[in-house]
Amino acid sequence: MPNESHTVSAHGLGEIDIHLINEGRHEQLWDALGAHVSAEGTHFAVWAPNAQEVQVAGEFNDWTGAAHTMTRLGTSGVWEIFVPGVGSGAHYAYMVRGADGEWRAKADPMARFAEVPPATSSRTWASEYEWGDQAWQESKGERQRIDRPMSVYEVHLASWRRGRSYRDLADELVGYVSDLGFTHVELMPVMQHPFGGSWGYHVTGYFAPDSRFGTPDDFRYLVDRLHQAGVGVILDWVPGHFATDEWALARFDGTPLYEHPDPRKGWHAEWGSHIFDFGRPEVRNFLYANAAYWLEEFHADGLRVDGVASMLYLDYGRNAGEWLPNRHGGHEHLEAVEFLQEMNATSYKRTPGITTIAEESTAWPGVTAPTDGGGLGFGFKWNMGWMHDTLSYLKHDPVHRSHHHGELTFGLSYAWSENYVLPLSHDEVVHGKGSLLRKMPGDRWQQLATLRAYYAFMWAHPGKQLLFMGCEIAQESEWAESRELDWWLLDHPEHLGMHRTVKELNARYRETPALWEQDGSPEGFGWLVGDDAANNVLAFVRYGSSSDAEPLVCVTNFSPVPRHGYVIGLPSTGTWEEVLNTDAETYGGSGVGNLGAVEATDEPSHGQPASASITIPPLGTVWLRPAAS
Repeated sequence: MPNESHTVSAHGLGEIDIHLINEGRHEQLWDALGAHVSAEGTHFAVWAPNAQEVQVAGEFNDWTGAAHTMTRLGTSGVWEIFVPGVGSGAHYAYMVRGADGEWRAKADPMARFAEVPPATSSRTWASEYEWGDQAWQESKGERQRIDRPMSVYEVHLASWRRGRSYRDLADELVGYVSDLGFTHVELMPVMQHPFGGSWGYHVTGYFAPDSRFGTPDDFRYLVDRLHQAGVGVILDWVPGHFATDEWALARFDGTPLYEHPDPRKGWHAEWGSHIFDFGRPEVRNFLYANAAYWLEEFHADGLRVDGVASMLYLDYGRNAGEWLPNRHGGHEHLEAVEFLQEMNATSYKRTPGITTIAEESTAWPGVTAPTDGGGLGFGFKWNMGWMHDTLSYLKHDPVHRSHHHGELTFGLSYAWSENYVLPLSHDEVVHGKGSLLRKMPGDRWQQLATLRAYYAFMWAHPGKQLLFMGCEIAQESEWAESRELDWWLLDHPEHLGMHRTVKELNARYRETPALWEQDGSPEGFGWLVGDDAANNVLAFVRYGSSSDAEPLVCVTNFSPVPRHGYVIGLPSTGTWEEVLNTDAETYGGSGVGNLGAVEATDEPSHGQPASASITIPPLGTVWLRPAAS
């Protein structure tokens, strides 16, 4: 459970708060710094160790900061003041005379609420929200283990449907995701950011939900409603770099405070942003307390940490001579590694049942290994290799796919080296890459059929699933944050069929323990056909760990030629029902299949004691499991 609160009073910060801030160990930093509203007024506190003077200006003093000059608390670098009569929702900013003698108007780094961009002031906020997700909170630890189902719908709130508030989304998005059967949503950054076109990855307000959609309590309401509907909430979180806007964190007290002072470690040229100084205890404290803040104050179930690879390597995106080696002469960013370990250890300690997910695109060892053994301590890692390999395979015309068969099978050589999420994220449908549908070769029917087959292959593959919004309706155009999804596509039967396919995949997945009980173990997987490159066919079996978990067999044909009389090994004799066929007419397919079932005889094949002759539809995937007796 979270530690005892350190909420400040009108009398200011206590000695314990100051000590913890100085040590960089204040796990509830948001309860010490920032603006804290009481019945009498608001206490303001900000860390600006190199400032010569700090004032708080706002609508309560006609933006004349001289009326409220803050007091420096010893050598802590913290400035504070209590302003009577200031209530919740008031606009304010800090006027900071930096080490260079210049005055700068700065947003509060710890602000819980912010003015709607392009305005830049901070706002006071006193939450009055009463949560209704107690049942979810009590069960979240059981819902997010590696041996439980996880199917994630990634959402960019501003473009899912345009013009919706947090409360609108609580009505529309919650119902939509619940109906589709996803276990979780992952929200692209909801932390305050000035430019919508950045998608939220250039943050200016780390403790403030995006005010474009409503108040902090409105965002709590959205999370609460998702939880009450049985849907978990994962938030994108960006600790690797931050926005350059002069009114925000950059050179906050007239010096490089949050950013590393050496551009070889403090500037990200590719993204045009500052890099945090991970070697500074107060900066690490700011970040890991921020993680705790979202997990505790907003009941988030997990954080997907953006750009982990960019944090781990000092030479990431840099040429020779543009980076500084670590103390051992290597390119590993040791301070960033320590921060990630500290963040994960603290998050799991304070909020049991949560999960953290790394977007990490290299072969860094132990991303999901425990921190006490030298690992980074994440719960899951995005399997970027699987995503790149499979999409590379599928872009080829079927007649050429036999030469690239290994791109489909290679992922199984390392599938259990980490706890993986298979990501088909927003990054795959932007920057000229086109939509997933448009990546598929052939005519419209073949594109749709291939995509349905691919989804079913993915849902049966070891690892959890993540699908970006719009992919469930076979969005044709590349995603753009400036417009909403092409919902009119659902008026067309073939796109409605794709929607039905995803809904059915989620339903069958959640009811099939074999697809998730042993996700973290090779004992849960067995190849049946991994080498039939000539026919573009793959088949494998998934096993559960519980005594009543029936195996599930997945057979995929990435060729437009139906395979009749294809002999496949099966774990047992008897009737096997066809629980899913992506070529079914209800999904927009041609209806080629096995009439709902196949009969397995005691003829051994593919290392199994039984076998059956089956039909594999063109550009299709079928799932088989033993029929109920």
